[in-house]
Amino acid sequence: MVFHAYLCGMKNRIATLITMLTAALCVAAQTTVQGMVTDGREPLAGANVFIIGTLDGCLTDSLGRFEFTTSQTGELTLRVMMMGFDDTVTTITKPTGLVVRMHERATAIDEVVVTASTYSFGRSDNFKTMDALDVVMAGNSCGDIVAALQTLPGTQKVGEDGKLYVRGGDDSECQTFVNGMHVMVPYTTAAQGSASRGRFSPFLFKGINFSLGGYGGEFGQALSAVLPMETTDVATADKMGISASLVDWNVGGTKAFDRSSLSFNGVYTSMGAYDALFPDRYDWTRPYSKLSGEAQYKADLSAASVLKTYVGYDFTTLGQHIGERHLSLSEHSTYANATLKTSMAHGWNLFAGIAHSALFKDVDDAQTTGDHYYNFRGEIHLKAEARKVFSPILKMSAGAEGYFRNSTMRYDVARYNLAYHLLAAHADAQMRLVPRLFLNLSARAEHESCGHEWLIMPRTTLSYVPNKRLQFSALLGQYSQTADDDLIVRGNHLPQATATHAILSMQYAAEGTLLRIEPYYKKYRHLPLMQGETCTDGGYGTSRGFDLFLENHTIVKRLTTTVSYSFNDAERLYLDYTEPRMPHYASRHNLRVTAKYNFGKTIIGISNTYASGRKNPDATPHYNSLDANVTLLVSPKVIVYTSLNNILGRTNIFGHNADGTPITASRDRFFYIGIFVSLKNNKAYEISNF
Repeated sequence: MVFHAYLCGMKNRIATLITMLTAALCVAAQTTVQGMVTDGREPLAGANVFIIGTLDGCLTDSLGRFEFTTSQTGELTLRVMMMGFDDTVTTITKPTGLVVRMHERATAIDEVVVTASTYSFGRSDNFKTMDALDVVMAGNSCGDIVAALQTLPGTQKVGEDGKLYVRGGDDSECQTFVNGMHVMVPYTTAAQGSASRGRFSPFLFKGINFSLGGYGGEFGQALSAVLPMETTDVATADKMGISASLVDWNVGGTKAFDRSSLSFNGVYTSMGAYDALFPDRYDWTRPYSKLSGEAQYKADLSAASVLKTYVGYDFTTLGQHIGERHLSLSEHSTYANATLKTSMAHGWNLFAGIAHSALFKDVDDAQTTGDHYYNFRGEIHLKAEARKVFSPILKMSAGAEGYFRNSTMRYDVARYNLAYHLLAAHADAQMRLVPRLFLNLSARAEHESCGHEWLIMPRTTLSYVPNKRLQFSALLGQYSQTADDDLIVRGNHLPQATATHAILSMQYAAEGTLLRIEPYYKKYRHLPLMQGETCTDGGYGTSRGFDLFLENHTIVKRLTTTVSYSFNDAERLYLDYTEPRMPHYASRHNLRVTAKYNFGKTIIGISNTYASGRKNPDATPHYNSLDANVTLLVSPKVIVYTSLNNILGRTNIFGHNADGTPITASRDRFFYIGIFVSLKNNKAYEISNF
């Protein structure tokens, strides 16, 4: 028994000794790794620090410190990872007192979005977003893209025609492109005292990039601004929708196939019923009416190739009793384009497109009793382009295009037939100079057959992006545009007008707040100038000012407010001006304040637009319009939208006729109510027929 007790005691002591030796060996094998992670200016919290090939590691604390143990011995290979920074790999022999410095990851060139002087809609990664429903509900837009864009800074309120006037330039200086292809006539014909509207439905597009200046070499024939719009992609489900209002009725739909879709849309607009309910200042012999139709076919030809086609047609008529005249207008307008995008080997992306525009206009009693005016304008636009990302620091593109135009005018004894063409080529290079500094260099060359000249126009943008919230840019470039056909036939080899843009831009984007400030300067040369019956290129001018845009979502929950202000000081000598002066359409100050509140199924919006009085050729009072709109989501398939423009009923005066009578809108107030209904399973705000 004694011997047995001795053996048991020895066994316990041996077991205890083995346990102690094992623990001692384990403790001896543990290595403590300790240190700090920094970016060279401040500690980095949340960095992942670990030994390569093991699970040993930890995250840095709020002061950038880390400490953990590892059973590895000898030289250790430490990796530190953190979003937004390059991975850091360090071989260490002394495991304590470490200081690891990380370097911010340089953004690849194809990830850069330079937003200077451009407002983007329908793309959430850009400065400001707006989808089709936002356009429908924007203030007094009544579903018009052009009216919605006039909420932005840099645009001029010109109520007598409603077109886009940008930073002191006239309406012809802003050009529209659909899928990269030029649209010769982007506006509908309007009756006297009524604003023109854009020809295209907002539901047609997935992306709109409105550039107020400083655009790259791809776009030409625009002295002030470009409006490129990208149509939606191939539909994956059938759609059918209708809408109706006091002034227009719409039906459209889409049939989706395996890898393609076919869409149609028809709209009939008539002011007859509205004029009967709310008479205006004019004597109508035939109310304004428009019948339009659109169709699209889109196909994913392969995983790398996309084909898009579009065709649209408008027929507009109206009749008006003006003094002794019985003005009668009829107009036919067509636009069609086809584009192909494809990805090739070695990272090349190719684009090819063709577009055709045509406008036929007949007007009886256009200027005097018994006269007749006829005008035809046509354009074919061809374009090809190649793009490639060569490396994380270099992206390039190059392309060529041609505009082939012809027009005919007959007005009593005056008539002309004109045909000319313009050929152009461009090259663009976008480079990352250092991690936060980006440079875009481009050049555009143009040859116009009427002027028999070559123009070489360099353009550059330098952007500094210190962080995700801030962006600073400087833009400098030269731009050109041919004169209107009526002026070309009056000139002798009339050269293109040119404009030099210099723009500075600062953008701040934080959660719930967007702020942009942009001073600019434009200098015009070779503007068309009438000398008697001859048109010369002796005109010139300048336009300077600054734009401010502020959008906020944080003041009150579900409330969005915007402030848009523009100051413009423009002066030019062109057309029939006898001396340099502020353009007849220009206002020095333009301010728009909006608020939109969303509660439940109802959205209420209110906005006020102010423009200071014009100075030339005669002074006018300031412009002011207080507008309100209400949108009600009756059900997922039904939306009711209503708006009232110029609630206070102010009579805004835009100028004076030759006899001294004021130029005003046909009516002081405009009331609109529309209903949008989906006849398929999709929601009403997705009735995008395209």
